Amino acid sequence: MSPIDPAAEARKLPRADRLLQAAERAGLVARLGHEPVMEAVRGELEARRAAVLAGGACPRPEEIEAALLARLSAGALGALRRAINATGVVIHTNLGRAPLSAATAAAMAAAAEGYSTLEFDVERGERGDRYHHAAGALCRLTGAEDAVAVNNGAAAVLLSLAALSGARPSGQPAPDGTPEVIVSRGQLVEIGGGFRIPDVLRRSGAALTEVGTTNRTYAADVEEAITPRTRAVLSVHRSNFRLDGFVTEPTLGELVALARRRDLWVVDDLGSGALLPTAPHGLAPEPTVMERVRDGADLVCFSGDKLLGGPQAGLMVGRAAAVALVKRHPLLRALRLDKVALAGLGATLAHYERGEALRELPIWRAIARPLAELEATARRWRERVVAVAPGAELRRGESAVGGGTLPGETLPTWLLALPSADPAALLAALRRAPAPVVARIADGAVVLDPRTVLDGEEGALLEALEKALGG
Repeated sequence: MSPIDPAAEARKLPRADRLLQAAERAGLVARLGHEPVMEAVRGELEARRAAVLAGGACPRPEEIEAALLARLSAGALGALRRAINATGVVIHTNLGRAPLSAATAAAMAAAAEGYSTLEFDVERGERGDRYHHAAGALCRLTGAEDAVAVNNGAAAVLLSLAALSGARPSGQPAPDGTPEVIVSRGQLVEIGGGFRIPDVLRRSGAALTEVGTTNRTYAADVEEAITPRTRAVLSVHRSNFRLDGFVTEPTLGELVALARRRDLWVVDDLGSGALLPTAPHGLAPEPTVMERVRDGADLVCFSGDKLLGGPQAGLMVGRAAAVALVKRHPLLRALRLDKVALAGLGATLAHYERGEALRELPIWRAIARPLAELEATARRWRERVVAVAPGAELRRGESAVGGGTLPGETLPTWLLALPSADPAALLAALRRAPAPVVARIADGAVVLDPRTVLDGEEGALLEALEKALGG
């Protein structure tokens, strides 16, 4: 066999105008613009030229053209695009947490398309208050005196502590010096992405006072730690882990009673913030926002995109005096919600007020899906792919709520299991679908859980499966 002539191979490379014309025929120039496409063409040719000059053979022009179009098509889809969650984790943080209801998405689209009454009082014809759009529904649903929304749960905790650290509930002047916030050592948690409660406390301008031990904290520990500079007691939901066994901690009611005697605030970082009970669905009871408000916390902080089932938001509900301090704090402007998220939050809360949250909110539909329905769906998937995956089978499995909610709690489910010699490669092939399919590996097989595949996604999921399996 004669050696490859690098110069001769380089002359086989297609011309740039051929690749540009192919992109135009595919509609990619219109979608991406002429200059970005030309830059991609040049990059493709330069990379191919470097490869052949290094001694490699030149691929056929059709192969180069197809590779370029595939890369441009992926770019046209964008880095942030719709994905199909077949993991069974209902509130999947990496996949955007709670998917939204149709009504919520429509409300957000309507707010985005034009002008709105975000800060305009229609009756008076003058400037209005953006925070009232969600406050009324939050108060009616939770029993709180007032409410305010910011851009995420961490912001809600940060702003609550910053706002309440400058005053006492009685209105008495606070002494000079760094304000202190008391929290149990057993609640100093780290959640996803390296987010640590102690770091948030420090950024609020308050000093952290740890009390008790990892597994046992008493109300007496909290009382003994109070100094003239103490402003608040913080209660923190443990989010993604739980303590079992020899464990004691004061109830929120006990902390509130102590704080009232000592003229301190109580902030409850509830995390997910359920407005519906979880026990009827076979899960452990999760404290609801209404219960925490009734227990007397000055501010209860929770997320909008977890068990609430709405857009990303950090919600604070509680006593009017505490919310008033939050609304006056300069940080509120930096952390406030935009018009699109406010519209979505309002539409989500409306589902609860109409008593239709279980039916309309995707996360609650997923949590409540009957086991028989899950089995029928998994069986239907197997029948579709068994021709290209003869080993496909149904397995019993477990789904997780996710999002730092109910750690260790699972829901029974049925899985489609695809045994594979290289399950990681199959997972990667599924992720290359136009709408990436995200599944998981269990016992040497790729498994897909129908609990978290939304209405209207089954067709795309099965097409991706057949292609990944070589059908």
